[in-house]
Amino acid sequence: MIIYNVTVNVDDSIHKDWLYWIRNEHIPEMLATGKFIKALMTKVLVEEEMGGQSYSIQYTAKSKDALARFYKEDVDRLDGEAGKFGDKVLFFKTELEIVTEQTEFNPH
Repeated sequence: MIIYNVTVNVDDSIHKDWLYWIRNEHIPEMLATGKFIKALMTKVLVEEEMGGQSYSIQYTAKSKDALARFYKEDVDRLDGEAGKFGDKVLFFKTELEIVTEQTEFNPH
């Protein structure tokens, strides 16, 4: 599987509005494209030199083809919606391939 990771730094002045938007509008819209099977949002705990709050949102794509179709069919529209926060939100994207996944060992 492929993970489409978006790391975001959000200015404190719009943090509350952005957090509402990402949880209640953007992530549901990303999942509604049908290209992703789940989304995991995490808060980066390291204090940023630039200030603000940082998050990583990991969207698990159904396949490389599904991610390619997302870029072709959806990314411009969804990135455009994120633009409403202007320069108060900085982000970068990476693609990750899952090599292995392990869980806690439980002998019982």
